[in-house]
Amino acid sequence: MSTVINERREIALFPLGTVLFPGGRLPLKIFEQRYLDMTKACLRDNTPFGVCLISEGKEVGDPATPAATPHAVGCLAVIEQWDMPNPSMFHLLARGGERFRVLETQVAANGLLNGVVEPLPSIEPCAPDAQCVQIIERVIASVGKQNFPGPICLDEGAWVAYRIAEMMNFPMALKQQMLEMTQDSNILDAIKNLIKSNT
Repeated sequence: MSTVINERREIALFPLGTVLFPGGRLPLKIFEQRYLDMTKACLRDNTPFGVCLISEGKEVGDPATPAATPHAVGCLAVIEQWDMPNPSMFHLLARGGERFRVLETQVAANGLLNGVVEPLPSIEPCAPDAQCVQIIERVIASVGKQNFPGPICLDEGAWVAYRIAEMMNFPMALKQQMLEMTQDSNILDAIKNLIKSNT
């Protein structure tokens, strides 16, 4: 299943009360019919869906309307593992892929929100901050390398910053700002400032 958008395309959007970062893992319980339909289509066609932080509304809504209004920047979600314990529920484990920008949206007949999206430019890389690397290394040592979602990329600034952002109890609005940043150095600076303010 591809994690890359090479050009504008239409994908199903899943507005959630959380931010999915590239490389991150997202467990989901799917029970609304619109998202059951979405999951079945993604599995059938080997395609990702898009996760966007909710900007207005709520995750669960009237099936005749979208559950929520999403932020314009989101992240592809690729289904890595799935189980269907009963016909009305999926258990998913999704992995964050490429970032995208939503250009337009429309509501399908089943209430699913679809969006025309375009890829965001690749993040300009920089070496990660030593303090941030040490934080991740301590976590990996604590849980065991075999229990930490890989691949582990301690030499990539954005990867290190994203993993810290996932672990820390930062406001979702700030996590969304990090998702929208285009340089490793800016994301790392934001992480370091947040760490300082929380210590």
